[in-house]
Amino acid sequence: MGGTFNPIHFGHLVTAEEALKQYKLDKVIFIPTGSPPHKTSGILASAEDRYLMTVIATASNQDFFVSRIEIDRKGKSYTIDTLKELKGIFRDRATLYFITGADAILEILSWKETEVIMDYCKFIAATRPGYDIKKMEDLKEKLFAKTNKNKKDKPGSKDHIFLMEIPALAISSTDIRKRIKYDRPIKYLLPESVCNYLLKHGLYK
Repeated sequence: MGGTFNPIHFGHLVTAEEALKQYKLDKVIFIPTGSPPHKTSGILASAEDRYLMTVIATASNQDFFVSRIEIDRKGKSYTIDTLKELKGIFRDRATLYFITGADAILEILSWKETEVIMDYCKFIAATRPGYDIKKMEDLKEKLFAKTNKNKKDKPGSKDHIFLMEIPALAISSTDIRKRIKYDRPIKYLLPESVCNYLLKHGLYK
């Protein structure tokens, strides 16, 4: 599960747990972005702070793990580089699923090496209730055309993205940062331990 986790909140945790159960995954590896290749809106906490908050938030779940793979890698954090590294670790012993928000998936055509990214994983795209599915269907068509442009053996990219509805996705990191900035309550939006950490360290003020 990739993301800036800026900060991590219950929406992320509910999404990870739902994917774990619904797709019968062995584990969910949270991978905080080291240096985002795309601009982020608002204040971006340091990679180390975001990593530590993710560790704190997931510590009580034995099926959740946190990786430093992107934080420790120099340069921009590209999904394809992470997938290649994970594939090198697990080889054929595991099928990789990349869990992220549907809005992030819609930007996939601008990602590095989009044409080969489907060779390394399948995607679980978390959506809010009422999400416009047509957007995803249009993306699948474009992605299918791009990833199979020069391939004789077509991998079936249309079957590599799965939608998963999550009501808790109404919570957003952007809103939490705004609430902290303007001294509005953030209780019950993220784990208490994470809340205490970011307030103690004065993040997002």
